[in-house]
Amino acid sequence: MNIDLKGIAGPGGWPQPGCRCASCNRLRTAGISHEPTSILIDGVPLEECSRWEVPGGYDVRTATGRRILVAGGPGARPDPVAEIVYDAALLDLVGCPDHLGALRHLGAVTAATEIIAVHVDHRVSSSAELDRRMAFWLPLREGPHRTLLLGGSRSGKSAEAELRLAGDPYVTYMATATVRDGDPEWAARIAAHQRRRPSWWKTVETTGDLAHLLTSTAGAILVDGIGTWLAAVMNETGAWEDPARVGPRVDELIAAWRAATARVIAVSDEVGLSLVPTTPAGRAYRDVLGTLNQRLAAESEETALVVAGRVTEL
Repeated sequence: MNIDLKGIAGPGGWPQPGCRCASCNRLRTAGISHEPTSILIDGVPLEECSRWEVPGGYDVRTATGRRILVAGGPGARPDPVAEIVYDAALLDLVGCPDHLGALRHLGAVTAATEIIAVHVDHRVSSSAELDRRMAFWLPLREGPHRTLLLGGSRSGKSAEAELRLAGDPYVTYMATATVRDGDPEWAARIAAHQRRRPSWWKTVETTGDLAHLLTSTAGAILVDGIGTWLAAVMNETGAWEDPARVGPRVDELIAAWRAATARVIAVSDEVGLSLVPTTPAGRAYRDVLGTLNQRLAAESEETALVVAGRVTEL
């Protein structure tokens, strides 16, 4: 089966005529232009192939019996036909990367399926950024592999962690923050995180048993985040006045991080760029978390810093 893409962009092309966004301007400056998505399958235009409409796109069948799932346009999430394993899937990975994870979760897409991004446009900042994301989504990475994502408040670190795992079929989200009585603003933050997660992800609220879960959970794991875990453990151990009390729990977490056999991504707060806390408890927390981040990074295959939604590999 030969899939030939004459164009990969959305209906308006990329860059879009008259659009002054940064994404389109980057391509113009580089002299790059992508035509609207146009597909030939074994030399035959998609529109002339044997195809059946499914919600969100098309189920295409070649003369040799191959099956291809095709997104109908930007934002489309084509439903697979039951019990069919597709030979190829042409998907809107810019707008709906989690749809790839859903198809893998259902078994409609496997490691043998050819995955191609179509309807690409200025919803992604650049061709290089698309390539960076595709490197996370296309191969099904297995563990052990540990990634630490650092960033300040509202830096985009949680969104980056979720983006990296969007294409995975089985993800366990280990949430270390829980709803606090009488704090509606905090509850709203947690609810916003919950709405972002794909429906098939498993969520586990945990603090005390995080180390055990890291070594006993299969599939991909997202821990969000280390800072709230540490605050909870410092409460449990009374470490705000005596930081040494949290030492054994930190050692236990580092041992579990080192022993984990899954693909793990953990989110943590970068405390070195903020003001010096004005209270002894605040300084104790900063010091312990900063040291914990260093130890986690030393045991990680990848560490990155997220600033204003941009990612710098460390």
